[in-house]
Amino acid sequence: MATTVIRNADLVIAWDGAAQQHVYLTDAEVAFRDGAITFVGRGYDGPAEEVIDGKGMMVMPGLVNIHCHPSSEPMNKGLIDEIGSPGLYNSSLYEYMPIFRADAEAVPHCVRVALSELLLSGVTTVADLSMAHPGWMDLLAESGMRVCVAPMFRSARWFTKNGHVVEYEWDEKAGEKAMGEALQLMERAEQHPSGRLFGMVVPAQIDTCSETLLRESFEESRKRGLAWQIHAAQSVVEFHEITRRHGLTPIGWLDEMGLLSERSIIGHGIFLDDHPSTRWHTENDLDRLAATGTTVAHCPTVFARRGITLKHFGRYRKRGVNMGIGTDTYPHNMLDELRLVSYLARTQSGDPRSLTSTDLFDAATIGGAKALGRDDIGRLAPGCRADFVTVDVTHPMMRPARDPMRSLIYAAGDRAIRSVHVDGEAVVKDGKLLTMDYEGAAAALDEAQKRILDRAPQQDWAHRPVEKISPPTFRWA
Repeated sequence: MATTVIRNADLVIAWDGAAQQHVYLTDAEVAFRDGAITFVGRGYDGPAEEVIDGKGMMVMPGLVNIHCHPSSEPMNKGLIDEIGSPGLYNSSLYEYMPIFRADAEAVPHCVRVALSELLLSGVTTVADLSMAHPGWMDLLAESGMRVCVAPMFRSARWFTKNGHVVEYEWDEKAGEKAMGEALQLMERAEQHPSGRLFGMVVPAQIDTCSETLLRESFEESRKRGLAWQIHAAQSVVEFHEITRRHGLTPIGWLDEMGLLSERSIIGHGIFLDDHPSTRWHTENDLDRLAATGTTVAHCPTVFARRGITLKHFGRYRKRGVNMGIGTDTYPHNMLDELRLVSYLARTQSGDPRSLTSTDLFDAATIGGAKALGRDDIGRLAPGCRADFVTVDVTHPMMRPARDPMRSLIYAAGDRAIRSVHVDGEAVVKDGKLLTMDYEGAAAALDEAQKRILDRAPQQDWAHRPVEKISPPTFRWA
């Protein structure tokens, strides 16, 4: 294939291999061929069959999102923004989210909306934690993204009959069967002709999986050389359920079983033994995460809506925990998520020095790549995949441009993104998505939500009308 060169870029966020960190490189060039980067630096004099003018642009590595639910979350827009169960510590997991679940017809629209928003906000790799659905692989490949396919499985389902007690219905054989099917899906992902799909083993939640399923799934991830992720320490209800069952915190129980490791990712990891909402008689959880090399997938928006937050990102980083970022919920905008990470961390610590923009960008690139077991994404260096984003540094919201990354995170956001490439192929150009019909999917999702709302009262334990479950901002006159 031909070599493409980005010439005279105002700025490249390049990878300094010796220092193991991103650096600003001015007046630089990036060359790539066959989907891989061949040169990052100044004075490129190799072949250049195609040239992209980099003037006025910052070239940065594509963002890595390690926790996302594209097949379900877009359906919830306008419904669960302001609700949580008061009897379940304001979580929405058990009472409300099952009411508005997307049906089979709506799922492809959900996926297209979510992946479109991710691409437009600079994400080139995403971990899709979904229940398997028809046409999943081809739909992911259609986006042009690099996708970690993460089919979830579990031994039990949770439900509530009254809004203040969570119950579990167990079927361990079904969980084992679902894990087998998930492993087959991951094998299919690796063989997909797009070449951009790979797998991750995901027992869904710590409180819905048997000990056998947890141990077996972790062993499968080890044998296959894949990352392993689980939702854990994500609610006060779950924290108390695990301490009741095992006399250990969720993190403590995982550690006791030997399931914390460099290949392990904890989805959320908020309620540790020293969290103010779950004070336990130990203060070991954070050290357990750091000592084992476990990653925490931090997704602030979904919890901030309910007055819940990590205590706090900077503290985890300083203790040595590898941090990655996800967009668990809508909007699927990675740059918005980074901004919220920063603001919540600083308000929780009471210290504007508790984390830096370097910490944020590292988590969204190399931190996420490390969690997924990849050293060829999340950085711009020869040999890495040509997954990159160009940002218009002349955009009014990027100026003054003393520190372009800060301007991008704290001001411009996705408005300044001009192009996104995955494996060297453009998936966003001139701020427009090339691979999926975002507007069409959003319109179809709007119609699908109306259908879901019609049946919502039948899904609710109290059979409440939607207007009572989720009152509108203003009365419809």
